Amino acid sequence: MNRKVILYIATSLDGYIAKPDDNLDFLSIVEQDGQDYGYNDFIQTVDTVIVGRRTYDKVASMGFDFPHSDKDAYIITRTPRSSIGSIKFYTDDLTLLINKLKSEEGKNIFCDGGAEIVNELLKNNLIDEFIISVIPILVGNGIKLFKDDRPELKLELISVKSFEKGLVQLHYKRINK
Repeated sequence: MNRKVILYIATSLDGYIAKPDDNLDFLSIVEQDGQDYGYNDFIQTVDTVIVGRRTYDKVASMGFDFPHSDKDAYIITRTPRSSIGSIKFYTDDLTLLINKLKSEEGKNIFCDGGAEIVNELLKNNLIDEFIISVIPILVGNGIKLFKDDRPELKLELISVKSFEKGLVQLHYKRINK
C-alpha cells in the first residue's frame, strides 16, 4: 500500500482557516446534530497525523484533549519537547519525515494544519489529496490556507458534496507530473 498525505481542513469561502488571533468561531455556523461531514469515516483511513504547533496549542487552549492521541501524531515545532504518549514533537526537516512515513507500512497520513505546515508540504509537492470543507462565510482576514510563492499544482476532482447548512466539501487528488 502506498500511503498518502491527505489535507483534511475547513476554510471560509475567501480562503481563511482562522480569523485574526486564531479565532475559529465561524466554523460553528455549520454545526448540526448528527452531522460530522464525513470526518469519522475519514479518520478511520489514517493512523498518522501531522499538525503544526500553533494548531496543537490552539486545540489545547480550548480545553480539549488532543483528538488524535490514538494515532501516531507529529507536532511540527521549532522548540524541542518530550513526547507525550504517541504525540511526538518533531523539530527536524518536514520533508524527511514525510518521505520516511510514506516509505513505511500503514494507513494514510492526515495533515490537520496549520497554514505553515500546509504550505511547506505544498512547496515540496508532498500533499497527495485535499479534502477541503468550504464554510459559507467571507471572513475578510486572518490566516490564509494557501500562501503565495508556492509551485503550481494541478488537481483532479474526485468528488463534491453539499450539505444542508451550506458547507461544500471538495475532494481533489494531485495529478502526478
